[in-house]
Amino acid sequence: MSSDPMPLARGNALPYADRINTLSTDEPFKWLVAGWRDFKRSGWVSLAYGGIFTVTGIVLTIGLYLAGFEYLIAPMGAGFMLVGPALTVGLYAISRDLEAGRKPNLAAAVTAWRANAVPLFGLGLALVIFLIIWVRLAVMIFALSFPYKSASLETMVTDTLFTVEGNVFLLLGCVVGAVMASLAFVASVVSLPLLLDRKVDLVQAVVTSVVAVIMNFRVMALWAVLIVIFAAAGLASFYIGLTVILPLIGHASWHAYRATIRPQAEATGTG
Repeated sequence: MSSDPMPLARGNALPYADRINTLSTDEPFKWLVAGWRDFKRSGWVSLAYGGIFTVTGIVLTIGLYLAGFEYLIAPMGAGFMLVGPALTVGLYAISRDLEAGRKPNLAAAVTAWRANAVPLFGLGLALVIFLIIWVRLAVMIFALSFPYKSASLETMVTDTLFTVEGNVFLLLGCVVGAVMASLAFVASVVSLPLLLDRKVDLVQAVVTSVVAVIMNFRVMALWAVLIVIFAAAGLASFYIGLTVILPLIGHASWHAYRATIRPQAEATGTG
């Protein structure tokens, strides 16, 4: 992992703008193709990595149901969009190994966060806090929408889909969730792979991520929509689809980072 002070860009109002490429709207699809190629090249390693989190999601869901907290299942599932980026750090490491001609290793992927532990842990913790806030808000919105209803899974599904109050609850929940997921995406889409790849601090990484989204808003918006579509498909399959989808998105996100952030030598030369 290289060291990069990442100074402010010269002649540009946005910090670190000289580190960021201008992207075209067809590139997210290229990232998916490259991600699928990495998934196949990694053999069982990426599949096992995705399987770890698939099993974790299933066990957590069953545990919530058996413990009587079934009303948390839907918010926790939706909250995957918030913490999902932090789960893919190991997949970035696998793609980086493939890029360098090295054989991927599951143990190295699972412990990849140690390469820049403090800022990676800090950003991961921030995403977990986002998840906690989202779950609390979702339960609060349900309680305000249905003050005299129990918060069981069956009640939530029935009332949400077949009552006017439920439709309002669903709309409001989607808006709040979309805002929080967007903030998480903007803060992490570039920062997480950057923290793995270079020795930068958390603030520098997050600011770079925000600027990258601003400079390539349409492309990043398309990329976010594609991630939501794939993640929703994985969740709809009771997490089983995430065994493949999580590695696919993780590997593709590494290629998104590579396409967005210029190589260090090139950026240093221009900045």
